[in-house]
Amino acid sequence: MRFTLANWLTVSRVPAMFIIVWLMNREFQWAATIAFWLFIAAALTDWFDGMVARARGEVSSFGRFMDAIIDKVMVIGLMIALVVGDYFMGHEVAAMVLLLCILGREFAVSGMRMAAAVKGITIEADQGGKVKTFIQLNAIGWLMGARMFSRDFGDLFGHERLAIDIVHWTGLGLFVLSAVLTITSGYSYFRRHGHVVLD
Repeated sequence: MRFTLANWLTVSRVPAMFIIVWLMNREFQWAATIAFWLFIAAALTDWFDGMVARARGEVSSFGRFMDAIIDKVMVIGLMIALVVGDYFMGHEVAAMVLLLCILGREFAVSGMRMAAAVKGITIEADQGGKVKTFIQLNAIGWLMGARMFSRDFGDLFGHERLAIDIVHWTGLGLFVLSAVLTITSGYSYFRRHGHVVLD
């Protein structure tokens, strides 16, 4: 197995996540803006690496495995940073509860996949799981965008903060929606594949 361009794009999301989290906890000018755009770049590699692998004929089991794992690591890592970084307008307890539900689902589905692999069964990501990841990334992006506008471009809005509030509440709504989709997609996985851990 050799490291292809697509694999490098996939793995690049790990150091990007650490840099983003570090920037999210910094107070200097443009930290929030740099964190936001670095997140956008990292999120785009999630789409771009698969396209590159297919175009170059380099689709591999390693690439599919790493893509799924690194997606979870990046999303969960950034969601934790959002909760502890005061991105939820005083609703951190509710956000933590939702995050724990998301974590529980991810561990449960990953455990089921490992149990299936022992039996020679491969459980591919379904459409619900892909939509869930898309909404999670959008929730993170909107919440980080609200922080970016508030800290680095607040002067453009003057005393009228309605636009920033709309961005923020959109992020909060998407975060709740992502938690709901995470739980429902997890239920769908277990309804179809739960036999691998129940027999």
